[in-house]
Amino acid sequence: MAGSRAIAVKVSDVHREFQIGDISIKALRGINMSVYEGEFVVVLGPSGSGKTTLLNQIGGIDSPTDGEVKVRNEDITEWSGGKLSEYRRNKVGWIFQFFNLIPSLRAWENVALALEFKGDRKDIKSVACEMLDAVGLGDKIDRFPSQLSGGEQQRVAIARALVKNPEIIVADEPTGNLDFITGQKIADLMKKLNEKFGGTFIVVSHDLSITEKADRVFHLQDGQIVSVDETPSVGNFKKVQEN
Repeated sequence: MAGSRAIAVKVSDVHREFQIGDISIKALRGINMSVYEGEFVVVLGPSGSGKTTLLNQIGGIDSPTDGEVKVRNEDITEWSGGKLSEYRRNKVGWIFQFFNLIPSLRAWENVALALEFKGDRKDIKSVACEMLDAVGLGDKIDRFPSQLSGGEQQRVAIARALVKNPEIIVADEPTGNLDFITGQKIADLMKKLNEKFGGTFIVVSHDLSITEKADRVFHLQDGQIVSVDETPSVGNFKKVQEN
């Protein structure tokens, strides 16, 4: 499947070390992974394994202590702050565990905000409403976050991430603040949108059930990828060395 695809993201020997006083914390210890265009991958691991730190490298929020992150063959670790800001604004769609919606804005306004940050000004309400309709909230465009359930708020967050047509969608524990059934619906929705719009999804989670939607699952432990599941099913892991 992946052999005929172009590589969207390539992480090469990435280390990330944090210094807290006299203590050195090695969050990432030589990560190597490739994600192909249009793929839906899950990075699975327990709390403290380095999942969010890895996602921050790919999303351009943080830079590695050593190693490189290439997006469409461009090394983003060499970019200036301004170019990284442009990358985050235009090329990356973020989905967070706690939704990160602005309480004083209606659903369509939260989605439209991503278009405004990108610099789009034309028909942003209609574009935002179309994306809300795509995630099943076409009848709730004028609701404030407090008037929406947790699952509905996450749908707004997903619409916000996708509305600017990003190349990469990074999701940090997108089902972590939801009950099991609602989480399953959100996972189903992300997979459906991945197939419909073709963006590359990189999802970090400790939720085993979300792996059922993945093309591949990278297993992260103590800042290292210990295995890659090429045919996702719990307990059926294939060790792969990424070069």
